[in-house]
Amino acid sequence: MKIESSCLTPPKAFSPATYEVPQYGCDTHAHVVAADESTYPLVANRSYTPVPTPEADYLAMLDATDMDRGVLVQISVYGTDNRYMLEVLRRHPERLRGIGVVSPDVSERELTEMHEAGVRGLRLNVLYGGGVGLDAAQVLAAKIADMGWHLQLLLDARQLPALMPRLQKLTVPIVVDHMGHMPVAVGTQHAGFQALRHLLREHGWWTKLSGAYRISESPAPYDDVTPWAQALVEAAPDRVVWGSDWPHVAVAPMPDAGELRNLLETWVPDAAQRHRILVDNPARLYDFPKTEGNAS
Repeated sequence: MKIESSCLTPPKAFSPATYEVPQYGCDTHAHVVAADESTYPLVANRSYTPVPTPEADYLAMLDATDMDRGVLVQISVYGTDNRYMLEVLRRHPERLRGIGVVSPDVSERELTEMHEAGVRGLRLNVLYGGGVGLDAAQVLAAKIADMGWHLQLLLDARQLPALMPRLQKLTVPIVVDHMGHMPVAVGTQHAGFQALRHLLREHGWWTKLSGAYRISESPAPYDDVTPWAQALVEAAPDRVVWGSDWPHVAVAPMPDAGELRNLLETWVPDAAQRHRILVDNPARLYDFPKTEGNAS
């Protein structure tokens, strides 16, 4: 298998905010990659080779984009070896939460240890090598049902109409990455997008307003994504969160995480709704500590 090595180094400087980012704002989707590949080896069946983006770079990005909280998602190039992500989480228990990747035979003890480190969900990946696929969904859902966790799906929403009968049987919350990770050029009336909206409205699913540059055919600020994002917010305003998708692996040109955060001003003009998306919704989904003025 050919491994693509097209990942660029993410920028160290970011565009300033064009609106007042609320306290306890949360970037719900980013990855860390250790600089020490000998200690944290990449899996052989990965789809790309990322540049190192270690803990210090990640925290600097959160600070520079005015995010008090963050959620790390286990990156596919590590497979089910969650060690580096868990180490970072343990060092920042108030600020960070995580989404792990495990095999279906994961033990109760391992899940408990991950919970104590700050993990609150498991990712299933049908798009990139190194991940755990949908075949594991039912087994893993049963194992996490009593933990308050969710399953996070990285898939192309054009697959949803065929998968809905199976996915609707899962007894845990479901979060869909990157607004469905399907090209917005197909239009909001596409059966896949309508299936996603139905699952958000009628089945309590969630989605992340992230990865605009992955689904757009326009240059930044990705104007063609605006009606897409707004339709998702309209479908489930209390089950939508935002994520930068830093360090933007396997794409070029490299996005600016500050500009991506600023898209929310266009997508969600109402400041109270932006507060829900940046603060209240992620606090509830990821079990962050309660704060003054936030009973989530």
